[in-house]
Amino acid sequence: MTSSAPKIAGRDRAALAKTLREVLLDPAEAAALDVHGRIDAAVLVPLYIAGDGALTAVLTKRRDDMRRHAGEISFPGGRQDDDETDLRLTALSEAHEEIGLDPAGVELVGALQPTPTIATNYAVYPFVGLIEPGQTWTPSAGEVAAVLELPLAGLRDGYARQRLVRRGIPFRTDVYVMREHLVWGATARMLGDLLERLPPELLDAP
Repeated sequence: MTSSAPKIAGRDRAALAKTLREVLLDPAEAAALDVHGRIDAAVLVPLYIAGDGALTAVLTKRRDDMRRHAGEISFPGGRQDDDETDLRLTALSEAHEEIGLDPAGVELVGALQPTPTIATNYAVYPFVGLIEPGQTWTPSAGEVAAVLELPLAGLRDGYARQRLVRRGIPFRTDVYVMREHLVWGATARMLGDLLERLPPELLDAP
């Protein structure tokens, strides 16, 4: 009898979760790290195994009329509320609010290095979670223009150093380009951290 569990590079989800826990930061320890930034925030990095075996990430494209980070691609998340004491729960609740992802369906397997945002003075704590494929998303009408499901191998292959101009100021920075999608800034730093940690065999579909 063959297993119906998703496979990736010869691994099932349980083995994938084990590997991710070995290469990622411990979520509790990462949440305790001190990062420059006046406002604490958390994001969820949802990953799943697509039907073709590709390890795929879920990101959002923010609305163009947002006051902060308008039109940018980011992982679902947001600032920690005053009554919240656990950044892991902040990541899960914000992902539920932004894209309709049920927190009960997320298996937290680790964290990435927290990173500051330069313009908005946030300290962003990223947590990585495994989810099931085939989700039906419910984007927040006030924040999210689109939910993107992008294979990590494609994002890796789209890495470049690119000249951008923001608020009239030109600068060169790391970006990830896939089709019409441009990932830069804090999200690109988180993505780069994730890609550096992952064993190569997890990125390429079998």
